[in-house]
Amino acid sequence: MRFRDRADAGRILAGALQRYKDRPEVAVLALPRGGVPVGYEVAKGLNAQLDVFIVRKLGVPGHEELAMGAIASGGMRSLNPTVIQQLNLPQSAIDRVAAREGKELERREQLYRGDRPPPIISGRILILVDDGLATGCSMKVAVEAVRRYNPARIVVAVPTAPRETLEALQREADEVICAVTPEPFYAVGLSYDDFAQTTDSEVTDLLNRSAA
Repeated sequence: MRFRDRADAGRILAGALQRYKDRPEVAVLALPRGGVPVGYEVAKGLNAQLDVFIVRKLGVPGHEELAMGAIASGGMRSLNPTVIQQLNLPQSAIDRVAAREGKELERREQLYRGDRPPPIISGRILILVDDGLATGCSMKVAVEAVRRYNPARIVVAVPTAPRETLEALQREADEVICAVTPEPFYAVGLSYDDFAQTTDSEVTDLLNRSAA
């Protein structure tokens, strides 16, 4: 199955999450930017609050598509020791990338949320949404970060991901929902007809529309 776009993927994902519909303790936290159009449709389909939870991948210097870890809202940092050891990456290089991505994380927090307070997490059912997973590194950090705030339940919900990534996340989250698991899995974008990059303005517009 292929999705027309992220909105189509979100509507399909919402259909798989109907047991969480109309429950006031449920909140949808989308990972910007691509997760927000998906999360918007999920939140609308469940009649749930939508907010963002920002995670930034820490790319290997010179090979930024390869993740050596990630950081998340609230100061959470998770590193991939296998990648770091294999490439013999010095701590100074890791710290430089983390500092740069930390500034971008703060910029997005201020831009997307504005004056709105962070969502209440303690005691709630959180549905963490992205537009798809490859390694799952960013989602793993998001789960670890929100777990610190004692939610009642953490549900990871994505339209597409490889089976081994989902299996790894099942050890971290309370529940993992995925619409399609292509075999073999090459890239998230191959599950979409339209996988154009989501812009900051689209993110803020969807968040404002959901809040309204």
